[in-house]
Amino acid sequence: MVRASTKPAKFDQLSRGTNQTGVRLYNERLVLSLVRRHESLPKADIARRTGLSPQTISTIVNALEADGILRRLSPLRGKVGQPLVPYALNPRGAFFLGLKIGRRSSDIVLMDFAGTVLGRIHQPHPYPTPKAILDLSQRGIDELSASLSADETARIAGFGIASPFELWNWASQIGAPNEVLEDWRKTDIRSLIADISPWTVYLHNDGTAACAAELVLGNGQHGDDFLYIFLGSFIGGGVVLDSHLFPGRTGYGGAIGPLPVPTADGGFEQLIRSASIYVLADRLTKAGQDPRVLWEDPGSWGDIGPVLDEWISDVARSLALATISAISIIDFHTVVIDGAFPPAVRQALVQATRQAAKGFDLQGLAPFSIAEGTIGYRAREIGGACLPLLANFTQDREVLFKENG
Repeated sequence: MVRASTKPAKFDQLSRGTNQTGVRLYNERLVLSLVRRHESLPKADIARRTGLSPQTISTIVNALEADGILRRLSPLRGKVGQPLVPYALNPRGAFFLGLKIGRRSSDIVLMDFAGTVLGRIHQPHPYPTPKAILDLSQRGIDELSASLSADETARIAGFGIASPFELWNWASQIGAPNEVLEDWRKTDIRSLIADISPWTVYLHNDGTAACAAELVLGNGQHGDDFLYIFLGSFIGGGVVLDSHLFPGRTGYGGAIGPLPVPTADGGFEQLIRSASIYVLADRLTKAGQDPRVLWEDPGSWGDIGPVLDEWISDVARSLALATISAISIIDFHTVVIDGAFPPAVRQALVQATRQAAKGFDLQGLAPFSIAEGTIGYRAREIGGACLPLLANFTQDREVLFKENG
């Protein structure tokens, strides 16, 4: 589940929904979700797609325009009748901070309402520590918000954290001293950041946060139900059902890493121990190659050679098994694969996974596709920024009950 501080947001002009009925809030979010998906829509199309009356839509759209959340575009002039006036999201209507806590580096970004990253701070480290993450958060709050005007700063809607859960359980993979791991065990990083943040702080598993980025900012081609897999230092993922993020009862929904996969000796191991990038780093080290290329520039690994090809082949077999297992439980329309690697690696991995999946008996399964993600290696920090966006501006199946309860 998303864990959020109870600190009230400072953007008073954007918080009208807290004083309205749940129905009104839900309808506003519905309108914003539709406009985001279609990029721009006139009032008539919004009314048709929502089933709400033209008068209701006009009232909602006018209010969102007055709040600076929507902006009016140039009229579309046809041959007959009055010109249609489309409305689009106002990129400067709201802003969000997103933090990714990573094994070898952490990042904090400032994102606008349209999903454009306006600023980024990248912090490499041998391993994350609570103090280093808190210092990076303070730096991001100070430096990134300084790029906005006073009015725009008042429109920052929250601070989202994308973090692996239970960092202290991954001693060998993180490579941190025992005292650092114990420090993580005792630390509530969301509470620490909430103490220094002027805005509400949200925390989610990094894989599910990356899934949120694909859901909110992706091109919508994956359908209403998809399993999302992200290969970072550790593999993780998320689930989307009926176009809603589904974190599960404890926030581990779609974690994917604990799935058992067979080993060469006839045993089993967790997927995280074979299909994570730290495994590739270990293989590079054993081959006498420098693994730092993997995290110093995730967008360009250069020519790694046969070690990469072998890793892709091994990972593809494991991902194909995970795909078939997941679809056997929930008939996902699509399995989306992304990760902290260059686009060419993503493409090769997706193609290899598709080929590996053909080797399974698919009888009894509905047709599905295996597709590339659209966000790329920055999906986790962008996903962190998407958490307050989801919480404040998107359609939420529970809003009615929360507001009316």
